[in-house]
Amino acid sequence: MPDASPRTIVDLVARADGPAIGAPGTDHITYGELAAQINRTGAQLAGAGVGRGDGVAIVLPNGPHMATAFLGIAAHATAAPLNPAYREEEFAFYLEDLEARLLIVAEGVETPARAAAARLGIPLAELRRESEAGIFTLVGADGTPLPEAEATPNGPEDEALVLHTSGTTSRPKIVPLTSRNICASAENIARTLKLAPGDRCLNIMPLFHIHGLIAAVLASVQAGAAISCTPGFDALRFYGWLKETDPTWYTAVPTMHQAILARAPRNAEIIRGARLRFIRSSSASLPVPVFNALEETFGCPVIEAYGMTEAAHQMCSNLLPPGKRKPGTVGVAQGPEVELMDEEGNILPRGAVGEVVIRGENVTKGYRNNPKANAESFVNGWFRTGDQGQFDEEGFLTIRGRLKEIINRGGEKISPREVDDVLMAHPAIAQVVTFAIPHRMLGEDVAAAVVLAEGATATPAEIRAFAAERLAAFKVPAKVLILDEIPKGATGKLQRIGLAEKLGLAEPEAAQ
Repeated sequence: MPDASPRTIVDLVARADGPAIGAPGTDHITYGELAAQINRTGAQLAGAGVGRGDGVAIVLPNGPHMATAFLGIAAHATAAPLNPAYREEEFAFYLEDLEARLLIVAEGVETPARAAAARLGIPLAELRRESEAGIFTLVGADGTPLPEAEATPNGPEDEALVLHTSGTTSRPKIVPLTSRNICASAENIARTLKLAPGDRCLNIMPLFHIHGLIAAVLASVQAGAAISCTPGFDALRFYGWLKETDPTWYTAVPTMHQAILARAPRNAEIIRGARLRFIRSSSASLPVPVFNALEETFGCPVIEAYGMTEAAHQMCSNLLPPGKRKPGTVGVAQGPEVELMDEEGNILPRGAVGEVVIRGENVTKGYRNNPKANAESFVNGWFRTGDQGQFDEEGFLTIRGRLKEIINRGGEKISPREVDDVLMAHPAIAQVVTFAIPHRMLGEDVAAAVVLAEGATATPAEIRAFAAERLAAFKVPAKVLILDEIPKGATGKLQRIGLAEKLGLAEPEAAQ
């Protein structure tokens, strides 16, 4: 029988009722008002000659208007959210690469995206706020509203969202996701987290990234639940938002959780009054000490999940009680099929270490205009994630690291994640990223960037000695750098690839 689950945004919103999208300090618009906003957005896009299959770049700050704009555009065209922090040359690259038909920016807000669009001859529309909770009108350069025309909503197989991969070591790849892909992923997440209309998500994730768009916004919409959209993560404001919006959950990356924990002691009263049903973590490995501290501090389960853009986010997740959660793992398959594969394309048995591969309704059909990447990434119907992992006997997956991040020290292969886990057990260490540095004789050697806990002290030699007691000699970092802050990506993820260059360690050195 065909799948009866809704596979378009219009269908998801139409079946929901009650409060939908809001922000700290505002009331929520209802699902009825959200549906009307989505319909009007589609009509205004159609009036501008934009519809199904047309790319619409969105450069807006985080908040409820970004959420409603994403939903309205993804329901009728191809939404392409871009990081507002980009410079003009970056905007020009992405706008041209995406073949954008229209750029949407906030009315009266200066952004280099305007100049980039003008250079490329891409029409521009401004988003004029009509309420604080996500209602808006699209206006032209002269300030008059765009005309409305009859719009045709996307079908399940139409492109709804395009995002670029990070492109740390190569040209970023375009990941197109259909309505079916993103709605299936939203359903998987809502089912895993047992989301219901009474839930409310406090969104602190950027809405130009798959994590916030699908896990926070679309999964909530799928469940008919509410979302409070903040202006973006701010550790100083988090507890005020927690008290004011009264959420049942939030989702974040590990560095955000660590910043939240750092301010927990001075916000004990707010924590006691919170009604968090669970806390979710994804997009990077959650150190076990951070997992334990979150559960102890907030008194609710922490659910670590595993996702990527090409899967429209979620692939695996730990489970809410009475299901199991295993710190240090990303849980069990939750949505797509998940297996491990060797270099020859053979599916491996439980207990073996191999590359994580996936297939399912939420997985992209392939990169846009990139036959080489598609040939390398898809094998016998499976998508190769580039992650190395291992299943235990209960089907819980442990990620050993990105295959591209594995350090090859004179033929010895070292998982940076393994070294991270050991160093995070040091009482003075708050954050760590293990990464490869070039070496004239060995090819690569091991280095670690470390941030110490507040008030703690440790020297590089002491940290190396700590590691030497717990790791084989070839895995011990040859170099330990103690930093005030480790460079992060746009979503707050700590980045291994390219870190040597960022820290001035790109020149190979001889053995020490």
